[in-house]
Amino acid sequence: MSLLSRRWLVALVLAAGLGTAAHAADKPKELRIDWATYNPVSMLIKDKGWFEKEFAKDGISIRWVQTLGSNKALEFLNAGSIDFGSTAGSAALVGRINGNPIRAIYVYSKPEWTALVTRKDTPIKTVADLKGKRVAVTRGTDPHIFLVRALQKAGLSEKDIQPVLLQHPDGATALIRGDVDAWAGLDPMMAQAEIRDGAKLFYRDADANTYGILNVREEFAKDNPDLVKRVLAVYETARKYAVAHPDELEASFIAATKLPKDVVEKQLRERTDLSNGKIGKPQRDSILAAGLALQEAGVLKKDVDVAKTLDQLVDDQYVAATN
Repeated sequence: MSLLSRRWLVALVLAAGLGTAAHAADKPKELRIDWATYNPVSMLIKDKGWFEKEFAKDGISIRWVQTLGSNKALEFLNAGSIDFGSTAGSAALVGRINGNPIRAIYVYSKPEWTALVTRKDTPIKTVADLKGKRVAVTRGTDPHIFLVRALQKAGLSEKDIQPVLLQHPDGATALIRGDVDAWAGLDPMMAQAEIRDGAKLFYRDADANTYGILNVREEFAKDNPDLVKRVLAVYETARKYAVAHPDELEASFIAATKLPKDVVEKQLRERTDLSNGKIGKPQRDSILAAGLALQEAGVLKKDVDVAKTLDQLVDDQYVAATN
């Protein structure tokens, strides 16, 4: 081998080594993950420190960020403030349609977490009674989409009511205080209003509640597929643990929210199903139905291909890797 050839070989080996080192240096030093009162599994993981234990050997720290609703989770994901965020399936779909580069990768619950709520002293009994009324709602969330679909079934639209845009906790407060006539509710605030204040859930439809979905930033997943698999492996372990140890799940929930036990039990024991973690046909069908209903109601443009966007949103390969 000539001297020139040997020099080229050494240069190539050095370049390869530098490339490997650069790639290793690109591994994130921090994972930014949300926790939410509408995602019970996230609170159990946070309480147990399971992500911290999983990634300690890699020198990767965990930053927990609370999200108050799907709209905030989507906002943080879009801004790159978090890597993993909890939303309703329908909210994730609308986010993707609106250009939010996320992938839906996991089911953390099948909830009945929303209903239309009013005070015990109002004459409101049906969705039709909301015409002309002030209704608290958080745009871009499952309760908002639930409200739109309920109005549609009653032959109404958002133009027939007076939407009052508030985050979920503020919506509950506004209802009980009498500032609004009704509220598109969300647990655990909804359960608390029922038990503490006698609020009435005057319209319920469990099938119109889309699943609790964990999303990841598309760019993060592309660059760090192994980290995504490990995050979901922890989630899957936690979900199964929560099913087997409901008392510990409730304890973590109470520790995080400071809510009384009866409120937490109503949400977790009566309105939360943690039996499945994979986004399959039932989940897809539920999200698709919500998207098509929103399109029919005029919330989504007629030229949007809802089914195609759903295919672009859902990526279930990482859960399959955990089983």
